[in-house]
Amino acid sequence: MHASATARCSRRRVLSCSSHSSLPEPPDHVVDLAEARAQARADRDFAAADRLRDEIAAAGWVVADVAGGTFTLSEKPPYDVLASVRDLPDNSAATDTHRATVSLVVDGWPDDVRTCIEALLAHTDDDVVVQALDLGNVDGAGDAVHSLAGPRVQEWHVAGAAGWSDARSALLKADTARVHVWCDLSTVFTGDALTPLLDAIDADAQVVAAGWRGVNVDVDDEWRSFVDAGPGEVDALLGYLFAMRRSAALAAGGPHPKARFYRNADMEFSFSLRDAVPGARLVVPAADLPCRQDRHRGYHDSDPAYRDKESARTYQRFLQRFRGRTDLLAPR
Repeated sequence: MHASATARCSRRRVLSCSSHSSLPEPPDHVVDLAEARAQARADRDFAAADRLRDEIAAAGWVVADVAGGTFTLSEKPPYDVLASVRDLPDNSAATDTHRATVSLVVDGWPDDVRTCIEALLAHTDDDVVVQALDLGNVDGAGDAVHSLAGPRVQEWHVAGAAGWSDARSALLKADTARVHVWCDLSTVFTGDALTPLLDAIDADAQVVAAGWRGVNVDVDDEWRSFVDAGPGEVDALLGYLFAMRRSAALAAGGPHPKARFYRNADMEFSFSLRDAVPGARLVVPAADLPCRQDRHRGYHDSDPAYRDKESARTYQRFLQRFRGRTDLLAPR
């Protein structure tokens, strides 16, 4: 449940617009507008749908679409809310404006958001920006991002959920740093864990990415598994903390558009980087990085059936694309 009042309504018949009586209900005329918008979307009249969304916003509410022909209505927060991740700016052609951006996908867990961002600000240099994409202000996580926004924290808010690849690709395209960094909210800096990654990239033009943890394909297992690897060059980096040249990530096309869940998608993207940039190297620094991993919500607090299904789909796609490509493996 969002921290602000949220209404989940059926398309044409509103049974209950709040699960807690203490939270304000959207006015009837706003519900009517949202239902008209849902019908316009069903009729593929997207111009009308956009106009109705703007009318809802002018009334002080935000509408978000939910699978199955339903929608949510929540009170408009004190920050701009975009309709979807597709509305983030596309800065792919922009020149580099700073050294690095650490990008975060926020889909709940406001305490984790505060812990992660506060640690990043405390342990990174002034030429590092934190870029947070809030997906629907789940449990007030977007409000937590907004409370920390400032010169070094760039906030983006969208009205509802998005797949992992869609969110990550939108952040990559919106970035203007030389190095784009994936960071999971479970990764908490206890010191400057970023500079060693940036230095590794700067030291060798063939190094397109550096990360906290790496893995290698288990060739003896016919590519059906990965094993922990590093320090040094590795086949793939894990998304807990994964720094990449923005130019290389864009050349690779970002993560695969069908990667709806994070698991195995970081390894698939590592091979996409290697495939897109001849001679590309991915490395794990020799020194232990000063960071820790708190509870990994993406794994432990996601629906197990969905997690396993999407993870398997991504790994199967990885095998279809890259199995047997020994030219993309790190030296053994």
